[in-house]
Parts: sequence; C-alpha cells; structure tokens
Amino acid sequence: MDIAQIISTVDGYIWGTPLMLLLIGTGIYLTIRLLFIQVRGFKHACNILTGKYDSKEDAGEISHFRALSAALSATIGTGNIVGVAAAILMGGPGAVFWMLITAIVGMATKFASCTLSTHFRHIDNNGEVFAGPMYFIERGMGPKFKWLAMLFAFFTITASFGIGNMFQINNIAVSINSLVLGSGHSNEFINIIVGIAFASIVATVILGGIKSIGRVAAIIVPFMCLFYVLGSLFILVKNITAIPSAISTILYYAFHTPEAFAGGLLGTVIRSGVARGLFSNEAGLGSAPIIHGAAQTNEPVREGLVAMLEPFIDTIIICSLTALVIVVTGAYEVCTIKGELTGKAFSMGLGNGLGAQFVAVAIIFFAFSTLISWSYYGDRAAAYLFGKQAVVPYRYVYLFFIIIGAVWQIDTVINFSDAMNGLMAIPNLIALIVLSPLVVQLTKRYFRKMKNER
Repeated sequence: MDIAQIISTVDGYIWGTPLMLLLIGTGIYLTIRLLFIQVRGFKHACNILTGKYDSKEDAGEISHFRALSAALSATIGTGNIVGVAAAILMGGPGAVFWMLITAIVGMATKFASCTLSTHFRHIDNNGEVFAGPMYFIERGMGPKFKWLAMLFAFFTITASFGIGNMFQINNIAVSINSLVLGSGHSNEFINIIVGIAFASIVATVILGGIKSIGRVAAIIVPFMCLFYVLGSLFILVKNITAIPSAISTILYYAFHTPEAFAGGLLGTVIRSGVARGLFSNEAGLGSAPIIHGAAQTNEPVREGLVAMLEPFIDTIIICSLTALVIVVTGAYEVCTIKGELTGKAFSMGLGNGLGAQFVAVAIIFFAFSTLISWSYYGDRAAAYLFGKQAVVPYRYVYLFFIIIGAVWQIDTVINFSDAMNGLMAIPNLIALIVLSPLVVQLTKRYFRKMKNER
C-alpha cells in the first residue's frame, strides 16, 4: 500500500459517522442554546460590518471588516469551485443540500468559536494578538486540558500545509496549465515555475503579519466574490427556466438515492455534503477564530456576530451558485473528473473558451487568497506550541510547501487535507460544547447592553 492509499484509508476512518454527528450535532445544539442566533443576530452583524461600532481605542490589530475579509480569504478558496464539484460527483446533486445544512448550523458554531476566541485571546506588550481554540481550550477549560489545546495547534500546523497550502497551489498550477496549454494538459516545468512564483508573491504578504494579510484580503476578497457571483448569475439568468428543476433535483437526491443512507445512518450523499461543506466554510474546524481573535474590539460577541456571516457568504451564496451552475447545465452528467467538472459547467454556460478561462482565473484568485490567510493560522499555532520565535521559521517552511504542492498529486492532497480538517475539528467542537454556557452568558449580556444603549 503506497502513501496515497494510506492517507485515503486514514481519511475514511476520520470522516466516519461519529465525526459527522459531532459536527452537525454541535451546530444544532448551539443553534438551539443561542436561540437561533443566525436569524436574530443577522441584521446586527451586517451593521457591525459597516464600521458603525468600530473604535480605534479598542484592543486588537485589524478592523471587523478586515478580520472578516481575511477569514473569508481563507474559506473562499478552491473548495468553493473544486470542492462543490467533488461533493456532487461523490454524492450526487443531493450532497449540495447537506452542504447548505452544514452552513446554516455552522453559522452558530462559528459565532460561538469566534466569540470565545476574542474573549480568551492573549495580547502581548507589543499589541500583537494570539488567539484561537488553543487559547480558549486552555484558558476556558483549564490548564489540565492544555494537551487538548496542543493537539489542536499541532493539527492546525499540519492542516495549514494541506487545505491552506498544497491543495490551493495545486489547483492554481492546474488552472495556469489550462490557460497556457489547454484543458487537461500539464507540464512539470510550468508547475515548478508556478510554485516558485506564488511562493515569492505570498512571501511579500505574509511576512508582514496579520495587518498586511488583512489589508490585502480587504482588497482581493470583495473583487473576487463580485467577479465570481456575476459570472455565475449570468449563466443562471440565461437558464432561469431550468432553476426550479435544478432545485427540485437537489432536494430529491438529498433523500431518495440508495446511497443517501447506505452503510448506516450517514451515507455517501450526506458524508460528501458535510465533508465538502466543512472543507468550504470551515465551520467547526476552529481556524477562523484565530483571525477573528485579532479584531479590534472589546466586545467578543460583536466579533462572533461578524464571523457568523462567513458560512452564509461562503457556502450559502458562493457554493450554492457553483452547485446551481453545475446542475442547471447538466455538466455533472457528462463529466466525471473532480478538477474539471466546474470548468465544464461554466464552459457549457458561457461557451467553451470563455467558460474554462473564467473558472481558471477564479481559481487563481480564490486559491491565492487562501494561501495568504492560512499561513497566519499556522504561525499562531506554531507560536502557541514553540513560542513566538517559531513564527518566522514556520513561514519559510510554509513557503517551501507551496512549491511542493504545485507538483504533488491532487487526490492525495485532497485526502490529506480532509484528514487534517477532521482532526482539527474534534478538539474545537469538544471545547465549544463544554464552554457553551459561557457563550450563552456573554451573548445575553451583550444584547442586554445593546438594548439599554438604544
């Protein structure tokens, strides 16, 4: 058995029924305990994002908007394009429904984790912020659970080389090969050049820390979202009469295929949707709290509300558009290759030349934005485990893995990324359940305060 088969087997064990239940169950539990914070806090979250409550006197390093942009730059990656395609090919159109369910309950999960991250963050004498699940596990659950915090930090470092690094650069290399040589073609020399070039570009951003990352993300994220949304809407408007049928197909196959509940409670359809949903929006993973903890605010709940918008934007909007384009065009019925399905769908919608080029350009933007933000997740984890002096060496290792990822086999990268995601999620979800009473308390106190200030 080679390394690719070993990674695939381990990935299958990690993403079994227990983790599925823990992931969805935690989201449902928090949704109920927080009285559907996704609904009642949505409008206020949007108001916070406008800068209405920003204060330069508050502790932190970046604004609410830049924190959201930086976190979105990590979540809106190739998972929104390739990941959705993989979910549909592995689980059928019905997997899309379960991706959306993951996002809806994930809004509560992300709210809770980012609230705790901001509440328990550490700010050093230079004003630099260190936050994330490793801090709220140790400080919230107590020093005796430091081992759990250390496990999370270790998995974060390893995951940063997978989901945030090699998977992204691998897709950039495929896209650039497609633009230069045509779809389906690859050149090893081009891959190496792509790896070196993007490692150099990423270096100019990440070596400046979170302020540099936030500044660049605030420019890239709105542009790339608008670019992708407009392209998707153009296809959907052209095929507007087919949209009701596409939605009906997604709903039907979410429950009525033999694979939906095959092999036990959670079958191929649900597993594919939930796994791809987490891969896309990272709700429950514990990564986003690391960036949101750096937000300039003295109100932890306020940053939790901003963070709650991530799964909505990432999955409910961006991934849904990708899925609808794939189903409306019928591309999933004629293409069986994960890395080519979305390109095929856009080619069918926009025309062979334009569609493939559109997707290739979108992947390059999405993947680049993920590359810069995931480096921050890894360096905060490295700082937690080995001290602040480990941050710079980690960043250089991260840049080296960009070059490695450009030439590695894509299926191996996907399985490796999935495995690390699952292992990251477990300590984070355990802490969220244990610390949920504190989240409820902080939330009630914040909304009571806001009501009194009106």
